[in-house]
Amino acid sequence: MPLEITKITARIGARVRGVDISRPLDAAQVASLREALNAHKALVFDDVRLDDAGQQAFARHFGELTTAHPTVGAVPGAPNVLPVDSERGRANHWHTDVTFVLNPPQASTLRSLTVPPYGGETLIADAAGAYRDLPEPLRRFADTLWAEHTNDYDYAVPEEEIDADRAAQRAEFTSLTYRTVHPVVRVHPLTGERGLFIGGFAQRITGLSRGESRRVLELLQAYVTRPENVLRHRWSENQLVLFDNRITQHYAVDNYDGRPRRLHRVTVAGDVPAGVGGKESYSVEGDASHYTPVAA
Repeated sequence: MPLEITKITARIGARVRGVDISRPLDAAQVASLREALNAHKALVFDDVRLDDAGQQAFARHFGELTTAHPTVGAVPGAPNVLPVDSERGRANHWHTDVTFVLNPPQASTLRSLTVPPYGGETLIADAAGAYRDLPEPLRRFADTLWAEHTNDYDYAVPEEEIDADRAAQRAEFTSLTYRTVHPVVRVHPLTGERGLFIGGFAQRITGLSRGESRRVLELLQAYVTRPENVLRHRWSENQLVLFDNRITQHYAVDNYDGRPRRLHRVTVAGDVPAGVGGKESYSVEGDASHYTPVAA
């Protein structure tokens, strides 16, 4: 069967039918999925029958895998699989996965295990659409900017809200400190598209004060999260979502009254980001070689 690609929104997201991702894919199928990912940024697969091994095998069609996370523990016996479990914490902030390392993942897969009866959506935003929405003077300004990304702040939880469990989660997340400087406008290595490469781990604009950085980042981030740029994915059991981590952001909505919500994440190793002039990102602190190889 030929692949059937159906758009979910005008700017981002498509549903894929006509392929059994629990089986090995041939080169033509992989090329078609890569083309669809380049075009739509996020792909949804329904009624998948995958375990952890199958999810890893599917993700490997797109490149070498990372381990689960630079600092957070993996699923027991599956070092490439990160448990995304509401009982271990909630990523209800806009971010791109692991941008605090030199070469963040190029792509992420999320597979549903337990979904709440309501809520718990994942929002995925088109950073390329956000860049195109910028007024021309703001685009030219953004093209010149670089930002430092770090994990040394956890998920910005106010101190008064941190109980013993959250304190332990924060300690694990920041057990190794990473600081990396990336271009604010990243050029996608396959499509040439420009996208705003910021999100929650981007904490400071190079050359600006913290206050100035905050205002600039908030201005740019507001374009990323415009409703027109956002896919709101409501999970069902046995779904897999593949998204391009190089040109999207995502957010897990905490609107399910603490009901169980469990996904497994497997990520594909990425390249070192490059800006508009071709200059590449550079590391300030932290070695992530135990977490990810650098993709060619």
